[in-house]
This record gives sequence, structure tokens and C-alpha cells, in this order.
Amino acid sequence: MSTARVVILGAIAGFTIYLGLPIGRLRTRSTSWKTFLNGVSAGILVFLLVDILSNAGQVLEEALNAAQHHGGSWTRFAALGVTYPVGLAIGLVGLLYAGRLWRRSGASLGPGAMSVAETAAGARREALRIGMTIATGIGLHNFSEGLAIGQSARSGEISLAVLLIVGFGLHNATEGFGIVGPLAAADVRPSWSWLFLAGLIGGGPTFLGTIVGNAFDSTYVFVACLALAAGAILYVVGELFAAGRRLSWEITLWGLFAGFLLGLTTELVVVAAGA
Repeated sequence: MSTARVVILGAIAGFTIYLGLPIGRLRTRSTSWKTFLNGVSAGILVFLLVDILSNAGQVLEEALNAAQHHGGSWTRFAALGVTYPVGLAIGLVGLLYAGRLWRRSGASLGPGAMSVAETAAGARREALRIGMTIATGIGLHNFSEGLAIGQSARSGEISLAVLLIVGFGLHNATEGFGIVGPLAAADVRPSWSWLFLAGLIGGGPTFLGTIVGNAFDSTYVFVACLALAAGAILYVVGELFAAGRRLSWEITLWGLFAGFLLGLTTELVVVAAGA
């Protein structure tokens, strides 16, 4: 299979994220349904978090095992050991400070009735910010998936690359729900242009990762992207849980279970395909 064809298929795998995004345009007055969608979003992200930390941890374990028993480099293990927590910290705490700066720049100074109107507008901006933050975290994760696709093709394992494309494509289709879940909970109906941008940020990195992975192999880039994604997702999950407690913790937990199960199902499809 040619490089161009692998890259095109990698792009298709990434852009399946658009299959789940249109649900953000649906109108519903049911608070329970909005709360459930918020929980589903959290569940999908929790599953991604577990999956990401497992993959990054496996790389560290392999580097440690190689250094201990197979004459591997302790310097390589140390470098990966630093990359992991630094990336996690940037993804987690960096979003905290970025969010503070964003809120300050959009702070309301108007009195009276103007403050009420701007509070409603501020709630909408906050929901859209959370959704875009989720898309960013998912994008970092999907970049690492693209790296796996590109590196498989580069090493000549075309069948594995194709299986990864199919599996990641199915998996990415569920991630669109994760992006728009908090918007539904806040009764925010995003524009089509916002959904397009969120999908580009969340799914586009699969395409970019495929190109990079097909050009060169870097374990450090792989671990750094996973760690950044884990930090970003962990931050957003905390915000979704806070919103779930305000709405209904019981419904949120059921949504969390459904979202985690959805993520697990798509992961098992990948495993069943031999990828």
C-alpha cells in the first residue's frame, strides 16, 4: 500500500469523529437526558484516560525492563520517565491556568440587567470552552493513534496498519459524543462552524500523526502526546463531574457507566480484529 493511501485512510479514521458531533445540535427540554449525556461524555473520557495511561505506562515498563535485563539504556528510561510527568502536568495544570486567563479576559464589568445577560452569555462561553478543551485532549490522544498507524505502515506491517485504521475509526466515532456532552448538559446548541472546528481539532491529529509516524519513529513524541492528552482529559473529567453533581449525581453515574461501556466496546472491536 502506498504512503498516500495510508495517509488518506488515516484521515478517514480521524474524521469519523464527525459522526457523533451532530447530536450537539439536538434540542431537548429533558434535564435527565442532558444530565445523562454529560455522564456519557465523562464515561467515554474516563475510558480514554485509562487506555492512555495504560499505553504510556507500558512504554515506561518496557524501557525499564530493557535497561534492567537486556542491556538497554538507563538514559532512555530516565528521559521517558521525565517526559511522562512533565507532559501530564502541562496537560492538567496548564489547562487550569489557561482557563483562568480565559475567564479574566471575558469577565463582565457591567452592572444590573447587563450582568444578567452577560451571565447567560458567559455560561454559554464556558460550555463551549469545556467542549473545545475536550476536543483538544482527544486530539492529542488521536495524534498518538495516528503515530501508531504511520509507524506500522513504515515498518511494512500494512495489515496491522489497516486494522488500526478500522479500529481507531470506530473508536473515534464515539468521541464526538464526548465533546458535545457538556454542551447538552448546559443547554447550549453549538453552531455548525463550531462543530466543524471541534471535529478538526479532535480528529485532524489522527491524519497528522499518520504523516509524522510514517516519516519517522519517536517514542518520546508518542509518550509526550499521551501524557498531555491524559492531563487534559483528567482536568475536563473533573469539570464534568462537578456539573453532574449539580444536576443529578445518580443519573450522571448511570451515564458514566454507559459511556465507559461504549468506549470499552469499541476497544474490544480493535482487539478482536487483532490490532
